[in-house]
Amino acid sequence: MPLIEVKVIEGVFTPEQKREIVKKLTDAMVSVEGENMRQVTYCIVEEVKSGDWGIGGKPMTTEDVRALAAGKAKG
Repeated sequence: MPLIEVKVIEGVFTPEQKREIVKKLTDAMVSVEGENMRQVTYCIVEEVKSGDWGIGGKPMTTEDVRALAAGKAKG
């Protein structure tokens, strides 16, 4: 019984996007393990507080992720 855990920075994804993440990741697992396993494939989307996530030694915030998605990443 697989468990898929996804961590994202809070406030980046809408509830609809999180539902899509759950659906598509479950679909990906089922494509490997078989349709009979769908009912026992768990997926958790956990939000991490803005600023509590770091990359390269620097904290990332919700605003940083939004800027990155818009192609305006800090350098």
